[in-house]
Amino acid sequence: MTPPRNTLRADAQRNREHLIATAAEAFASGKAISLDSIAKRAGVGSGTLYRHFPTREDLVEEVYRDQIRSLRDDARDLLATEKPAQALHAWMRRFAEWAGERRGICEALVAMSASGRFGTGPVCDEIQQILGMVLQAGAEAGELRSDIDPVDVGGILTGVLSVAGAPEQRAQLDRMLTVVVDGLKPRQEDRGRA
Repeated sequence: MTPPRNTLRADAQRNREHLIATAAEAFASGKAISLDSIAKRAGVGSGTLYRHFPTREDLVEEVYRDQIRSLRDDARDLLATEKPAQALHAWMRRFAEWAGERRGICEALVAMSASGRFGTGPVCDEIQQILGMVLQAGAEAGELRSDIDPVDVGGILTGVLSVAGAPEQRAQLDRMLTVVVDGLKPRQEDRGRA
């Protein structure tokens, strides 16, 4: 496990920051690139890269850690203007657009979900917190079930993006997100108890 960033030696911290900047530039190019190529571009050995980022998913998450925070503001804005179920659908669509603009994030989320790692790391943590906020608002309004775990919804969203995450698949994505949100609405028997 990588030590916290503030405990790294100065040269190790510089290497880490340079690797993140190099990876961000490489991912922005839109071309597939190996971790070894990123290490070479950064002027460090592959061992240095893997010491800081044991997996591709770790590096992708670190590159996008600060960029995802704006999605929390999007969720708050949507909750202020839409009913919670509609806000959830709209936010998931915005997340899909955000992820589609960032090379590697969809693949990283799918890999984390498949390995059982979804729910760890900065991007997944932020997704869970945002989903938790929207789901709670929906449960309080009686529009969404109260027994839904944000980790499960994040996993479902990841699955949807793995099938319909490309920009040309937006119509399919919207249909699939509608099914997801409909599935999160209270069941008829639950409404009768409320």
